[in-house]
Amino acid sequence: MTAIVANQGGEIFELEGYAAVGMARESLVPLLMDKTINLPHGAELMLLPDRKPILYNMDKERIECLEENPYDPGVSIFPVAAFNSPGYVITCASAYAEDKGAGYLPLFSYGAVGWHRGRFRSAVILVDREKRQDLRLMKKEKIISGVQAMRKKMPRNRLRAHLEKCALEYGCPAAKNFFLGRYEAPLPTSRHCNARCWGCLSLQEDNEIPISQDRIDFTPLPHEIAEVALAHIKKVNRSVVSFGQGCEGDPLLAADAVEAAIRTIRSATRRGTINMNTNASRPAILEKLFDAGLDSMRVSMNSVRKKYYDRYFRPKGYTFADVRKSIDLAVRKGKFVTLNYLNCPGFTDTPEELNALISFLKKHSINMIQWRNLNFDPVRYWSIMNGTAKQSKPVGMQTVLGRIRRAFPELKFGYFNPPKEKFGI
Repeated sequence: MTAIVANQGGEIFELEGYAAVGMARESLVPLLMDKTINLPHGAELMLLPDRKPILYNMDKERIECLEENPYDPGVSIFPVAAFNSPGYVITCASAYAEDKGAGYLPLFSYGAVGWHRGRFRSAVILVDREKRQDLRLMKKEKIISGVQAMRKKMPRNRLRAHLEKCALEYGCPAAKNFFLGRYEAPLPTSRHCNARCWGCLSLQEDNEIPISQDRIDFTPLPHEIAEVALAHIKKVNRSVVSFGQGCEGDPLLAADAVEAAIRTIRSATRRGTINMNTNASRPAILEKLFDAGLDSMRVSMNSVRKKYYDRYFRPKGYTFADVRKSIDLAVRKGKFVTLNYLNCPGFTDTPEELNALISFLKKHSINMIQWRNLNFDPVRYWSIMNGTAKQSKPVGMQTVLGRIRRAFPELKFGYFNPPKEKFGI
């Protein structure tokens, strides 16, 4: 596929004679038709500043790093990456080299992208077909109408007001779905976290990484949480409400409010799925939440190996053993357990991580893997991980998904938290 680049003004254009290249750490591979698909609707293209594109020169049959436009000498060009739509996992990053003094890229994933016969094509694998976050189904006028209806329904509810900002200012698809009355509604609750994730979307301390959104600055009262949750559950068939969002810390650090809210919800209805997205750091607290009525748990990990987990999450006051203990507790209690697996080609698809994942899944009978792209500067991530130990050559994300599918045929693949009607435990 033909390479695409951008000029200083942000204009994107194809570069004849050069093929697009994907990058997975040191592996540089020209993009091929059978390893790509048409760019999914809702994906966005991004210029990568302070970086030079790495492309394949088809005449010279070699990979090159271009300092300037070969057809317009002296004019700078920049790499272009795709931030792909939800439900798609990237198989390689856009290939580039950093300029001296380049800063961190913002918190997105940076998929490889090329051009073929009038279409952009992206190096991704579809893992979830559900249209839960399809922007074509989120008309702004309908969102505003939903906001106005909820203002009348719960005028003094601070959590409802917070979700308005998430939907209208930050464009959060989960918050939009609440006001549209569909699928999954978010229940952000916690101001604090006991991890210091490199890719935290709502809090970055003492570094140059910009946050994506402000963290919630209050703890909603249990009745505020329950009011939002019940409004969604009563309106939506197969509804899901979820603690643990990008605009908060970890919900286990607001367990008193969460437990009381769950009990209030469950005293009113058995309908709906109550889910928690969490680092699963406090098994004793989770047991209380499960007993209160929590139906499912999604546990975030960048790696199933302790040293690499610690390197990225930088836990405070808990250990990787606590996370594993929480998973086993949830399985024993018959809860639906999902691994929110944060993928970065060049690390996730190394033989070491793949073999460790297979071993982990044999020991911990989880129900689902959500193959999610790690929203973090890939070059910096590889550097952080290699600071722990060197990795072997990647085998490719297609190989990873295929090996896991064959080894664990009952394990669900996806991207979104399912309602309990689809658990199938």
